Amino acid sequence: MPRKPKAGLPTPKQILEFIETSDQPAGKREIARAFGLKGNDKIALKTLLKDMADEGLIDSAPGRAFHKMGGVPKVTVLRVTSVEDGEVWATPEQWHAEKPAPKLRVIERGKRSALGLNDRILARTEERGKGHVAHVMKKLQRSADLVLGVVRLEGDRHYLTPVDKRERRELPISDLGDAQPGDLVLAEPSGRPPRVTARVDAILGDPFAPRSFSLIAIHKHGLRDEFRDEAIAEAKKVARQKLGEEREDLTHLPIVAIDPEDARDHDDAIWAQAREDGDGWDAIVVIADVSYYVRPGSELDREARARGNSVYFPDRVVPMLPHELSSDMCSLKEGQLRAAMACHLHIGKDGALKSWRFTRAKICVVANIAYENAQAAIDAAGEEVTEVSSSPCAMPAVEGPVPAEIVEKALRPLWACWRALLSAREKREPLELDLPERRVVLDEKGRILSVAPRERLDAHRLVEDYMIAANVAAAKALEKKKAPVMYRVHEAPSRVKLTTLKDYLGTFDIEFALGQVIRPATFNRIIERVGDDHEARPEIMEQLLRTQMQARYSPETLGHFGLSLGAYAHFTSPIRRYADLLVHRALVSAYKLGEGGLPAEDGTKFEDIGEQISMLERRAMEAERETVDRYVAAFLADKVGQILRCRITGVQPFGFFATVEDLGGDGLVPAAILGNEYFRYDEASQSLIGEQSSETFAMGQKIELKLAEANPASGALRFELPEGRFAGPQRQRKDRVRTRARRGRPGNIRHQGRRRR
Repeated sequence: MPRKPKAGLPTPKQILEFIETSDQPAGKREIARAFGLKGNDKIALKTLLKDMADEGLIDSAPGRAFHKMGGVPKVTVLRVTSVEDGEVWATPEQWHAEKPAPKLRVIERGKRSALGLNDRILARTEERGKGHVAHVMKKLQRSADLVLGVVRLEGDRHYLTPVDKRERRELPISDLGDAQPGDLVLAEPSGRPPRVTARVDAILGDPFAPRSFSLIAIHKHGLRDEFRDEAIAEAKKVARQKLGEEREDLTHLPIVAIDPEDARDHDDAIWAQAREDGDGWDAIVVIADVSYYVRPGSELDREARARGNSVYFPDRVVPMLPHELSSDMCSLKEGQLRAAMACHLHIGKDGALKSWRFTRAKICVVANIAYENAQAAIDAAGEEVTEVSSSPCAMPAVEGPVPAEIVEKALRPLWACWRALLSAREKREPLELDLPERRVVLDEKGRILSVAPRERLDAHRLVEDYMIAANVAAAKALEKKKAPVMYRVHEAPSRVKLTTLKDYLGTFDIEFALGQVIRPATFNRIIERVGDDHEARPEIMEQLLRTQMQARYSPETLGHFGLSLGAYAHFTSPIRRYADLLVHRALVSAYKLGEGGLPAEDGTKFEDIGEQISMLERRAMEAERETVDRYVAAFLADKVGQILRCRITGVQPFGFFATVEDLGGDGLVPAAILGNEYFRYDEASQSLIGEQSSETFAMGQKIELKLAEANPASGALRFELPEGRFAGPQRQRKDRVRTRARRGRPGNIRHQGRRRR
């Protein structure tokens, strides 16, 4: 118990009453002034306040102000947890009470919010009604501005080596905390250049341990990798909902889900059969009915909108929805009764969409089949077929080879219908860029087994074309109903990008007229002219990709250039994309399919929502790409010193970038180590050319390089030319290279600007 206060001192009860009723932060000075304490009484007050803190009656806040334990300080640091519909909500950054931390509505000056998710603010708080509001006093440094890096010891000083390969400077550490050399940490920079130091804010562990590379991306990009208790509790509750008798019963159909072998969730499945009247095919694309479980304005909805999409790493997934939904109740697993949104399609013999309708259904997927297994089964479909079961859900589970009855009843009709869809696709000539995706295979302990491009099969194209058909149908159905649509927009390339492409293609003697009408087929013709055997084919396709505009979400009908489609909306992945969930809700409302439709006010906010989820998608893609780069660097770490087959993927005045063939992962060859002669940088051809030897390093060139460094923490590689690559002495002293880099362009480089044409 607290000591009995001396005569003249206020009682603990009086102090608590003063703290709770004061309009200003109540520190020791304010308490002493309020009760007229002087001299020894102020010393005794300090002891009393310490006793009250030890007893758990009060706690301290920034500025040494006190507040009632379990209450909200008058002035405190808050972290923004949601920004939606013009309202900002935040919770105390530090909270020691047993009850959950309160959510405070943040009041800002000005009409538009300047705050974003995870922003930190110093705020003055006040009670209002049954809750609290916060008035912003100062915006503090965001956690996203913290530097993620590895602690390095040199002599008696510690340094922070950033994991971002674009950040080349190391920061002296002013406050190490409990971190040790080799630890992955978040650190807060302070000071002004050139005297910037870092203070360790959080220790994340060993950056080279299995499954740490995705953790780096999660912290670097501020991804929300944990769900609030309220969201998890709500997910468990809604997952127990009955499906209802009003749903269309499709459990009798042999519907299959064809996905990657390592799929974490299954949100789409397909079925098709030839029409009895001979007029093409009937097809159904069934999608997990997420809108039935995630209602507008719910905790799950707020969490999903804040995340925007799921983020997929080789070792884990950061889902948009809790596990109870994303990989369980909303995942279309074979033999399990599931709620679905069904897109019924009538596909003509020529592959055109003749009609469509949308229903809420209950389904039972007969098989989850990997792309490779589906392809192998259809390739061998000439084998004898066994008797087909009468109940689709009674069909054998698929583990490895696909049973013949599933091939006959499900896969063969799907492939027959797809041939028509493929014909229609070829007629509209969408953009065809063959840029392989890298797949990282891990063992059970998270160690790297292999890194290789994913094989592109007809099975991939089949599923893709069914999904495209459903997405087109969703957009057109909503347009016909005059309902809000969240389109997937991909605009035609800009004039500036096309001019850059013209100059680039000119270095290969490929003509490109700027005055022509640009269609996806325009770029396909370029690829055809290059041919399959041209060594620069991958780089030309990458340049064509860089020429394209970035796809985004918008309520504007701007079309999808890459797919050569006028109206396109994402409908097929509501487990992992918030845009798809909005389209589902719009369809529920437009077709009067029950609860969980789109509120009228949400339709008016599609522009702002589209901007937000487009930004979140770009963040997720960057995090995924960086993580794969880290895994590639880790895979190559034990190959340092070896000669690797590479191709040049980028040329700059300071050197050229190269990629290891079949693995990916970019590395730099600094220009300062290319030899003694001067190298001219030609911007139009993106090449470095030796003025004496005419030795050329150009985009697309295949070259053997020595791997000098592989940094898994940053994902960066560094290459050198093999021994004897030049007859003259090499400039390979690191101190000399760094001096040149510090001053700007290396001394042996002369720049030649873009040639006029």
